[in-house]
Amino acid sequence: MYADECGGRGARVQGQGDARTRLSAGELGAEPGERATLVQFSSAFCQPCRATRRILDEVAAMVDGVAHIEIDAEERLDLVRALGIEKTPTVLVLDSAGRIVRRAAGMPRKVDVIAALGAAV
Repeated sequence: MYADECGGRGARVQGQGDARTRLSAGELGAEPGERATLVQFSSAFCQPCRATRRILDEVAAMVDGVAHIEIDAEERLDLVRALGIEKTPTVLVLDSAGRIVRRAAGMPRKVDVIAALGAAV
């Protein structure tokens, strides 16, 4: 699970995610990872989004077959609305089939991202 605290802002975990929803490379705008994908919804002036980007990049580099894809929420309002994204950063953890297995809003801790990947691989 993701962190309960992150510098005064909580990361809100929304459970298992919607396993019925599958996201394709076309919807993501990039190739997903072979084993799992960390999808980050960000916005231009979001400070926690920058730190989240660093954390997710580090985790993706540490774990074979995991990709990090960042999506600009303002440019992809269709996807934001379809997935019910309410704030940035929001992170989705996808399994190898593109199913959402974890979802959290707010800046996660690295250890929590690694633990959340356990549900996807």
